[in-house]
Amino acid sequence: MGHLQIKKQQQDVLGFLEANKIEFEEKDIAANEENRKWMRENVPEDSRPASGNPLPPRLFNDSRYLGDYEAFFEARENNAVYAFLGLTAPPGSKEAEALAKQQA
Repeated sequence: MGHLQIKKQQQDVLGFLEANKIEFEEKDIAANEENRKWMRENVPEDSRPASGNPLPPRLFNDSRYLGDYEAFFEARENNAVYAFLGLTAPPGSKEAEALAKQQA
């Protein structure tokens, strides 16, 4: 995967979080060796590439690994991002409405 694709995916995730006023902390792994080491140590074995290191963006809720960009994208497409992030969907959101219909 190229640098531009990684950057585009990162901007996509950040843009979604900002647009939906979801609090987050961005950790730069390019400029900070400690962040890079933390990410590599906290991505579960079964979510690592066959060779090399896991590439960003990777999403965590505190230290709980949530997934990579593909998992985030799929959750967004299915109106399930809040559940993916381990958060409660706000009232009136598409996700909250979909959950209410499922439970009815």
